[in-house]
Amino acid sequence: MTPSTLLTGATGFVGGAILKRLCQQGYPVTAVSRTPLNTQDLPAKVVRVDALDGSTAWQDSLKGVEVVIHSAARVHVMHDTEADPLAAFRKVNVEGTLNLARQAAGAGVRRFIFISSIKVNGEGTRKGQAYRADDAPAPADPYGISKKEAEEGLMALARSTSLEVVIIRPVLVYGPGVKANFLAMMKWLDKGVPLPLGAIDNRRSLVALDNLVDLVLVCVTHPAAANQTFLVSDGEDLSTTSLLKRMAVALGKPARLLPVPSWLLELAARLLGKRALSQRLNGSLQVDIEKTRTLLGWEPPVAVDDALAQTARHFKENP
Repeated sequence: MTPSTLLTGATGFVGGAILKRLCQQGYPVTAVSRTPLNTQDLPAKVVRVDALDGSTAWQDSLKGVEVVIHSAARVHVMHDTEADPLAAFRKVNVEGTLNLARQAAGAGVRRFIFISSIKVNGEGTRKGQAYRADDAPAPADPYGISKKEAEEGLMALARSTSLEVVIIRPVLVYGPGVKANFLAMMKWLDKGVPLPLGAIDNRRSLVALDNLVDLVLVCVTHPAAANQTFLVSDGEDLSTTSLLKRMAVALGKPARLLPVPSWLLELAARLLGKRALSQRLNGSLQVDIEKTRTLLGWEPPVAVDDALAQTARHFKENP
């Protein structure tokens, strides 16, 4: 059975992949986007919205919809130019999300799946001490705070209405078409640039795009997913050094990694004002997906090396 589904963020990295999978599996889909969306090869109805905030009207789009997958968001910004970043994040991620969810509940939508973020849990862990889905939230930046507040509002709505809420907190998502730091890493490796990252003994959880999409679709219909929060990863944690080596293999390139001690990298990052970058390269961030596995009977269907190979192939074919 394929319930009628409304998907927001349909032109995004994650949303676009969800849209493609929904259409492939025969779901009646209404795809929502603020930018033009080409669905020539996809049997989806397209709805354009000018903004995603507390004033957006959804009544017409929600007619006959059974499940909402909300992947649209104001995403984490490295160098935010907003005078009040938290207010900007709240406008979209809190007010926009809860406005959609309230109208969905009023329209008789059965389930609301919210793509949140591991930043609700926090910015990092000690090696070997993974975040769990039911840990107390500890967001440290405006983006994480806004996602936490949206989660709290959704769960309150679930308690007062018949709407079922499912919250998914992904770690760093990679896959064909990935951008930002992961793309930069591939460019460095492809060009053979020597990198001082050959002696980092951290652990980080990642999630392949196909694995995240697979979990989202499981949550569309699984009865045990109702009113639960799930963490998602590939189930294999990697050090930065190991990730670079395995990505180099996927690219068919040598990994030119210099064994510079982590403490020296951290010192250099502090002196250069790059502490956030140092945390991502040297720090650990691990998640425990045992709840996801146990409650949903879910296992990541794509292995890390296969996902890296897919990512590398797309990178090579789309320079």
